[in-house]
Amino acid sequence: MSQTSFDIQQAAVIGAGTMGRGIVMCLANAGIAVQWVDNNPQMLEQALATVADTYAHNVRQGRIDQVEADARLARISAAADYPAIRNVDLVIEAVYENLELKQKIFRELDGLLKPEALLASNTSALDIDAIAAATRRPSQVLGLHFFSPAHIMKLLEIVRGAQTSPPALEAALALGKRMGKVSVVSGNCHGFIGNRMLHPYVLEARKMLLEGAYPQQVDAALQGFGFAMGPFRMYDVVGIDLEWRARELAGKGQDAPEVQVDNRLCEMGRFGQKSGNGYYHYEPGSRQAEPDPEVDALVLRVSEGLGFQRRAIGPEEILERCLLALVNEGAKILQEGIAGSAHDIDLVYLNGYGFPADKGGPMAWADQQGLADIHQRLLALQTRQGDQWQPARLIGELAAQGKGFAER
Repeated sequence: MSQTSFDIQQAAVIGAGTMGRGIVMCLANAGIAVQWVDNNPQMLEQALATVADTYAHNVRQGRIDQVEADARLARISAAADYPAIRNVDLVIEAVYENLELKQKIFRELDGLLKPEALLASNTSALDIDAIAAATRRPSQVLGLHFFSPAHIMKLLEIVRGAQTSPPALEAALALGKRMGKVSVVSGNCHGFIGNRMLHPYVLEARKMLLEGAYPQQVDAALQGFGFAMGPFRMYDVVGIDLEWRARELAGKGQDAPEVQVDNRLCEMGRFGQKSGNGYYHYEPGSRQAEPDPEVDALVLRVSEGLGFQRRAIGPEEILERCLLALVNEGAKILQEGIAGSAHDIDLVYLNGYGFPADKGGPMAWADQQGLADIHQRLLALQTRQGDQWQPARLIGELAAQGKGFAER
């Protein structure tokens, strides 16, 4: 493709789940005509009705007027199958996280779409290069990772594959701007910027449950620091069962000690807010997370069953381990060139993960502490807890030069 620029006027979205709905609204709200495909016609019909309800609600709230609501709705149409969308400029795939399924969809679309069309995946962690390899247009394949709910959350991670062309990337950035998103470009790695950093952060939170803490203690410490919600409340909102089902599907990871509390909760049907019980209890119709003695008893049973000697864990230790896990992984992302700058990482955490705005993001927070101090604290954790705390090479280098991430 010797194309110099892409003009996105018509788009298609594959998948009528929660993410698909939000993405369709983002596009329609930005003035783009959207065709919507799902292999389950009933699900698509329900999704269209939900979108209409959302716009009606926005009119009642005075956010938009009826004329605007009608115009947005008129831009969205159901498409019967892939051949029906062959003339669009962009397709965004939003089906569940399964690499083979996504490759199959991309292979089919590649054979049907006009040569200058862009193909994007809304995957939150899968390999964009492996998805692009299923097509003959890898330079026009990229990731558009929306955050849920997509029509409300500001962040858009734009994932460039090894072969994504600069014009394709520019088109994605222009689209992000049109949709009113905070767009951050990420390289291709498992979990990209946000979810890759989330992994060690949540891992520390889960380990501390086994070592002696309880969910509300961990959440209270992080919410006290200024996070919108702690990790366990976040899991209740997202659904504890998502990762549990993903581990089942992958056939690995279910035996790890740190996921045993999650596994027990899911086996009890405690999937989070949507089922009324998760790490917390929710009264019918309420989103108020109430600590549940049953969960504390479960945490105690699981940790003792795994042979842990429980000890008191204070808010200082909770903050130290969760925050430094974020910063250290962020430094690795920077040194690998996955993120363009420390500021980009901070944008992801401020706009997608509820990091406190007054602290400026995890990398800005680390700079305020001084990287020499961060380096020493990581070394202390490494001595106490093992090599997973080995400081990223970049932290040592910047500390030695008396510099921060921002000056790199």
